[in-house]
Amino acid sequence: MRFLPLIWSNLMRKKLRTFLTLLSITVAFVLFGYLAAIRVGFNAGVEVAGMDRLITRHRVSITELLPVSYRERILAVPGVEAVVFQTWFGGVYQDPKNFFPQMPVDPEPFLRMFPEYVLPEDQRLAWLRTRTGAIVGRATARRFGWQVGDRIPILSQIWTTKTGSALWEFDLVGIYDGAGPGVDTTTLFFRHDYFDENRAFGEGLVGWYTVRVSDPEQAPAVARAVDREFANSAAETKTETEKAFLAGFAQQIGDIGAILKAILSAVFFTILLVAGNTMAQAVRERTEEIGALKALGFTHQQVLGLVLAESCCLALAGGGAGLALAAALIAAGDPTRGALPVFYFPARDAVLGVVLAAALGVVSGAFPAWQAGRLRIAEALRRV
Repeated sequence: MRFLPLIWSNLMRKKLRTFLTLLSITVAFVLFGYLAAIRVGFNAGVEVAGMDRLITRHRVSITELLPVSYRERILAVPGVEAVVFQTWFGGVYQDPKNFFPQMPVDPEPFLRMFPEYVLPEDQRLAWLRTRTGAIVGRATARRFGWQVGDRIPILSQIWTTKTGSALWEFDLVGIYDGAGPGVDTTTLFFRHDYFDENRAFGEGLVGWYTVRVSDPEQAPAVARAVDREFANSAAETKTETEKAFLAGFAQQIGDIGAILKAILSAVFFTILLVAGNTMAQAVRERTEEIGALKALGFTHQQVLGLVLAESCCLALAGGGAGLALAAALIAAGDPTRGALPVFYFPARDAVLGVVLAAALGVVSGAFPAWQAGRLRIAEALRRV
């Protein structure tokens, strides 16, 4: 603590240089926070995917449909506890840019399969009573200002009604929340029976099945058994874990993790050079003072620690400001207005950010501190 006034005095020696270095570090950590939130958005659902859930889809492609009759056959496979189906609807609201997921489902089995979707009991009952009823996640309801009781027109880019229209209308009977921050609350779910009766084609077909197994340890064996059940049929299947299925969607636009790591590595390497150069310049400017401190009795270790503490204070101050600013900006919501279904700053990444800030301080200050620590008194005073 007795060194704090000295550290502060050293940092304030060149106020503009200190401010610019601090600003650079702050901006780097704001970027770190945003990239962490973007990674969460692209991996939406992967982190909360059930270990006991499998996805069964058409072997050729997710766009190919499966018979609804497969449900009973999958249920008969040993180890299977429950089965629900979903279908991609591919609609937009009012404008093509207002895209978000919509899916027809069987309400009661669906809500039992996905307990992470939290729906009030009265709204659940209303959904069961209303054939044209739909429920939507809190994020999409907030995005469009929807309230329970609204009539929602959705223009499907895939499905037409028997009258030839691509416009479908649903009565909003419920708004669900996520049981945790990683749950996607952007999807609109409506009743499959209403959809199946009114679509112009594809009656009796569904997109994919979600399968709950009784023992997660046996999930791979159950997946193989399900696929054997439909081998050599007109619609062969591919069954995989829900986590692998969702991760596959995220990987369709590239390896997001590798891209973000490459960006962060470049940013932090640049900031490391900036901070290291700042500390090296500061030590060179204080050669006489370092010599005087040693003449007054400061040890090599104390001088080394003083310079290293100065570097760490600068990095932690900039990093802390950047992380706090990133958290505040991210809390304001998804800047893409719906492209990222889940958008938040994970606590583990915030902790990692603090660790990175401390590491940045140590690494950028290590060489200048070592130089200052080994500087001899006579040599320092001769440079004056």
